[in-house]
Amino acid sequence: MWAALYGAAASVPVTIAFRDRIGYLLDYPPDTLGRISRLIAGSAAIVALVMLLVQAFRTRRRRLSRILAGMPLVLVALVVGYLGVVIIRRVLPQDLPAPTGAYGVGRLIREWTDSSRTDPLAPRPGLPRELSIWIWYPTLRDAGGPRAPYTPGEWARQHIPTPLPGLGEGSFAAVRTRAVDAAAVAPGRFPLVVLAPGMGLNAPVFSSLAQELASHGYVVASLTPTYSANVTVLHGHAVTSTPAGKPDDIDEDKTADKLIGVWTADARFVAARAVALDRDTTLAGHVDASHPLYIGHSFGGATAFQACHDDPSCAGAVDLDGALHGGVTRTGLRAPALILGGENSCVTGTCRADDAENRGMRDRTRQWLAASTGPVWRYEIAGTGHFNFTDYAVIYLAAPIRALFPLESIDGARGLRIQNAYITQFADRAVRHQASSLLAGARLYPEVHALR
Repeated sequence: MWAALYGAAASVPVTIAFRDRIGYLLDYPPDTLGRISRLIAGSAAIVALVMLLVQAFRTRRRRLSRILAGMPLVLVALVVGYLGVVIIRRVLPQDLPAPTGAYGVGRLIREWTDSSRTDPLAPRPGLPRELSIWIWYPTLRDAGGPRAPYTPGEWARQHIPTPLPGLGEGSFAAVRTRAVDAAAVAPGRFPLVVLAPGMGLNAPVFSSLAQELASHGYVVASLTPTYSANVTVLHGHAVTSTPAGKPDDIDEDKTADKLIGVWTADARFVAARAVALDRDTTLAGHVDASHPLYIGHSFGGATAFQACHDDPSCAGAVDLDGALHGGVTRTGLRAPALILGGENSCVTGTCRADDAENRGMRDRTRQWLAASTGPVWRYEIAGTGHFNFTDYAVIYLAAPIRALFPLESIDGARGLRIQNAYITQFADRAVRHQASSLLAGARLYPEVHALR
């Protein structure tokens, strides 16, 4: 007992002295008194437990007692060994897929305020709607400069909600982008893409898609829906979700339609405000926002379709595995539309619906298809789940944590490569009126199943 107490006491100054390094390994920054206290308490408890088990093992004489006493020690050793492997693996560098276009990629982060709207999702009434906007754009292929950090500053707080956020996930600090902060834009004028994330997610976790589009000559303005995302950053401070912005009953029609109105207004605001990017010191004279393309994942996919419906200048819309909501399900789209779904996803309108929620997704898509007059392409990608359309497809996740994510068997990088190829060719057809071999039926990827 005394050895355990001495060990626990000795761990306190060691933990304090090395708290920054320990916090880095765990991706648990000890930046508040509460976090430091929990880190110290956790370290002391682990040391005390190990000392107790060692002492128990040493003082037992009988063979059976030794075995029984040793079993917890073996378990602790396995757990500590597993955590050691996870901690090392999660900080190893991880490169996002390389863009395939002719351009390099630059990135900007801006904060825009829509003073015409009072934010209905804010915890305090009367606040204007504020949004963080991440912008990727084309640069010269050989443009130099350090890579932009994947989640700078407070953005790194985007994690799975667990007692030790980040444990079991790849460290965002280890993820390496292909973009350069504020790099000089390439010559030319480039069409605008407005990108909306899924519920709870934010702009950074769609960097692979945004970089790919920018490398093919598009300016991508990705919004993070404030108070709906688990984390966004405004004025240097992390802002979390609210019950109004991220309700538990999101699949109910009334709740979804109300929230889709806010998100659609966000997307339309970004498209309108992007005109000012053409006068931005970095992008002046290079942004063509006259016919925006709307793209979204999950609830952002429903937003993309509704925004395209409401925007007469919309060139087209892409839905990445998102159940449709809002008035667009009844009125359809006149502009070109693309739906990419996971394996047996009901959002494509063809699935084995086994419950009311899935039947609702399928039926709303079928209703939308019947009402739409523009060209529509629908595809299922075998081996993909809901999060295979995000950067989580390639970010390291330890086995127990990975099971919490809707990620399926396809290689993560290949799944993103397939997704990006279809989206890029759709964008070129919808915005630039170029022919597309994939949309014409070319079978370059056997995982892709075209739906008619």
